[in-house]
Amino acid sequence: MEKTEFSCTKGAEAVLNVPPNSSIPILYHPLFGPHDNLLLLELDEKLLPDVINERVSLRGEPNEDAVLCTKSKTYAVKFVGTSNSVFLVPPSEQFVVDETPPVAAVIKVAPGIMELVEVSPKIDKLKTLLLENPYRYDEDDEMCDSNLYQWDDLINKVQASDDELKSALRVLSAVEINGYWRIVDDKYMGRVLKTLINNSILNDWSLNSLDENEVVESLVNDGISRVIARHCLEVYGSKTNGGVWELDKKRVCVHFAREILLAKGKMNMESFMEEWISKVPGGMVASLDMLEGEILVEKLGIQSWVYAFSVSSLPSDPAGRFSRLFQERTKWEWKDLHSYIRDLSVPGLTSDGLLLKYTRRTQPTADAEPVFTAR
Repeated sequence: MEKTEFSCTKGAEAVLNVPPNSSIPILYHPLFGPHDNLLLLELDEKLLPDVINERVSLRGEPNEDAVLCTKSKTYAVKFVGTSNSVFLVPPSEQFVVDETPPVAAVIKVAPGIMELVEVSPKIDKLKTLLLENPYRYDEDDEMCDSNLYQWDDLINKVQASDDELKSALRVLSAVEINGYWRIVDDKYMGRVLKTLINNSILNDWSLNSLDENEVVESLVNDGISRVIARHCLEVYGSKTNGGVWELDKKRVCVHFAREILLAKGKMNMESFMEEWISKVPGGMVASLDMLEGEILVEKLGIQSWVYAFSVSSLPSDPAGRFSRLFQERTKWEWKDLHSYIRDLSVPGLTSDGLLLKYTRRTQPTADAEPVFTAR
């Protein structure tokens, strides 16, 4: 094929109208090339409305591979080369078919296409950003304005869709304070919770039926901001159908268990249970079942010892998660392992698929507990 100055007006229409088992001459368009300023993007039909209506965005920093985000999902953008040349023929103006035979004028040659693959959002970076400057009791809002992030900052830095980002902020118990998204320091949240429980005792409030206005006002009188007071109810409670708040027994009990173990480290099981039961509010019953994914138990002789190992502290990507798990233990029984992987979600891969990819399973007998080691 040689370049020519012949002006071809039939263009794309000529290609679209080629009858079966026939051919059409092709020529270089006068504006042929270069090819590095154009990329083809292959889309699933379900994504087409979002792209046409500009409801998508490319996210990522300069040192990251870009992802494309819709309102609810995140897609990796991957280049796929083609072994055959893909000619791009532009549309042409209408003309009368008389002397010139139909021809196609090639304006560019595409070396490949960009395709979209649904992926999990990069949530670990969000946690890292928010933990740069957690909100503390003695913070001076006017002085502490570094390493703080508003919503627009987060969507520019974190590779996740809007819905995925909002969900991750809820999981991290983040709260918007003066326009910035913050994680509240654990010790401060514990102080606020204890103040709430003490106020409920003083005022004879039931922890199963807390009036929001009364609770918030009492906490404000104790020097706690309204935003943090309401946030405490959202973190440790839930609203009932009657519009009042009820403290969640599991969340409150887990908080006190974490507090004990983070302060004392590994503890004898009996000592831990005794202290834990003494710290939870009256009417709440502490049970080890509440601590799945929060603690690990190991046997040393005839005694059991317990220490903190929270799933919330582990990487959210499967490779990082399993690597960290097998650093902690070389062998995992299923009764312990499942609590640490049940939150993993990878598009196109089931839980069994994750286990097959990252672990080896052994089971000496049919009725024995399966054991998992690193692959």
